[in-house]
Amino acid sequence: MEGTQHALTWPALATLGITLLFFLVTFNVGRQRMATKIGPPFTSGHPMLERAYRVQMNTLEWGAMLLPSMWICALFLSPCWAAVGGGVWIVARAWYALSYMKDPETRLKGFFLNIACVAVLFLAGLWGVLRQFV
Repeated sequence: MEGTQHALTWPALATLGITLLFFLVTFNVGRQRMATKIGPPFTSGHPMLERAYRVQMNTLEWGAMLLPSMWICALFLSPCWAAVGGGVWIVARAWYALSYMKDPETRLKGFFLNIACVAVLFLAGLWGVLRQFV
């Protein structure tokens, strides 16, 4: 058990990094609300608030796919590679967020790297699970 717990330290650290990213993009929405003086429940009315809100929602949407895929990969294939995938995803999402806030047209490279991370972790996790049947 101790070896397993130690091996899961890296995906756990990646999960904490993902949680911090969720906090930061959520905090940015609040910051944009204050700067634009647009309070809840409104999510439109100023381009910067709309960008921040889309970054937050898109990050949560993809995070909901990334986290189970990362943990299934960690448990059934490789904790190390799962953590690497989670770390690259954090970088991809930060790249996406910063690009989107600066100019939405520049967001695609970070977005496509995000998709690649989710796809690779999903397929790796699927492979790890299916190997249990052979």
